[in-house]
Amino acid sequence: MNSRQRRGVILLVISLLCAFGAFAGVLAVIRNVESKVGNETTAYELKEDVPAYRALDESQFTKVSMPERWLPETAVTDLSDIRRKIAINPLKKGSLLQSDMMAKRPELGPGEQEIAIMIDAETGVAGKINPGNRVNIYATFESEQRPGAKGGGGKTPSESRVIVSQAKVIDVGKLTPLKGDDERDERARQRERDGVPITFALSTVDAQRVAYAESFAEHVRLALVAPGDDAEIPEDDRTYTLTGDK
Repeated sequence: MNSRQRRGVILLVISLLCAFGAFAGVLAVIRNVESKVGNETTAYELKEDVPAYRALDESQFTKVSMPERWLPETAVTDLSDIRRKIAINPLKKGSLLQSDMMAKRPELGPGEQEIAIMIDAETGVAGKINPGNRVNIYATFESEQRPGAKGGGGKTPSESRVIVSQAKVIDVGKLTPLKGDDERDERARQRERDGVPITFALSTVDAQRVAYAESFAEHVRLALVAPGDDAEIPEDDRTYTLTGDK
């Protein structure tokens, strides 16, 4: 083997050693990264903004994978955890879903049933009523002709009534255009209005009162009750007429 061949062999050996060294370095870096990152796990991000107190459902989230060691302890990894939950604050698109972002939706109590009605967003809700609130439900009725002998009898006065006091709100839906289908709703068709479906937890009698008011009252309005105020409205104060005002 001449000197030129020996130099070639030496360079080849050096090249192989450098290649093995580089390969070992890459493996070391990979092992180091894996040791720092660890196993990946599933989490969920919001695909859209979710307003406060809105019910949560699977369509609002997308699945993502991220290192388990970087995941917050409060991160939701099982989407079944959102069942019957509502957002307690406005949630932004792209945010990682965490357990402290949501709370249980108000539940029915013994003897209660759910009933939902559409409330005029402008006059009845105004964005202030949320699940868990207590409200008083008011209905206004127009005067009517009272039957009597030979066409007599006069008219009943227009009045406002407290249909239900301390009604528990368990869900507030999305803004929906109100539609009128009869003469009584002609004014509603003449101007654009938005309504919000409100779901209450009520006794059977109170549910019947609300259903009656929605069908026959001129307007149904809600009045938010202050937190901690459990006082019932006295019977004498539940009906108001202009002629009876003193």
